[in-house]
Amino acid sequence: MKINTQTARKPRIEMLPLIDIVFLLLVFFIYAMLSMAVHRGLPVELPTSTTAKIDKHLVLSVSVKSDGTIYVDKEEVPLDSLSETLKRRAQSGKESGVLLFGDRNLPYQRLFRVLDEIRKAGLHRISLQAEVDQQP
Repeated sequence: MKINTQTARKPRIEMLPLIDIVFLLLVFFIYAMLSMAVHRGLPVELPTSTTAKIDKHLVLSVSVKSDGTIYVDKEEVPLDSLSETLKRRAQSGKESGVLLFGDRNLPYQRLFRVLDEIRKAGLHRISLQAEVDQQP
């Protein structure tokens, strides 16, 4: 009579389910970061553009409403102190540019005054924000 003695199998860690979970976590964090970077401005009616792109490296947000009030990261700032406020915020962090949210009903001259103040602060990477136009 022959007795088979089976040797105990070594426990293994399966890699495929682990890789799936890592990729799901990676996708979750990428989407979370993208949604946080976009929503820093105040709600204004942006102009539309068919080629609008968002530069994710610009982190200061300047919003100009249709009545001419200016906000830097949701804090109201008068036009004459805008450049000093931007200089202070750019030195305190690693900000490299500005996301400019201008209302579509804003006078053109007012927008250029804000652009001049941003350039006086030493920030030359300015991204004008627009909504994507969904034309058929």
